Amino acid sequence: MARRSRGVPQEPGYVPYQPPKERVLHRTAENGEVVAYTADEYGIRKDDGLGIIKPVNSSSGLLFLAVLITIAFGGMLYGLVQIVVTGQWDILGRTWWMFLLIQIPLIAGWAGYFKERRDEKLRLARNLPRPVE
Repeated sequence: MARRSRGVPQEPGYVPYQPPKERVLHRTAENGEVVAYTADEYGIRKDDGLGIIKPVNSSSGLLFLAVLITIAFGGMLYGLVQIVVTGQWDILGRTWWMFLLIQIPLIAGWAGYFKERRDEKLRLARNLPRPVE
């Protein structure tokens, strides 16, 4: 019986719900067994999100994507330098928003990589396999 108000007597042995200090996620690991991961050990989202294309969520795959986005950002910066050197400011006036837009995947890519890398180190410290879902 749960306590409903201060004046209600409790049953003997009643212990109120205590939330755990650290919540765990029970997920299937690479070897097929169910393992309890903390939120920090789990890493980034592992499921496919019911999409056609499977997401990249390993640290090496995320590093590849982050480097690829960084190269694209470098290409945009090279284009910006060429616009300034040639004095074609009208092009910059029409495309300035792309420099802001490319920063979103750039920051998200590197943040995802560093989060997964940190969580991978935590899993290795506890000798846990990588979650697959």
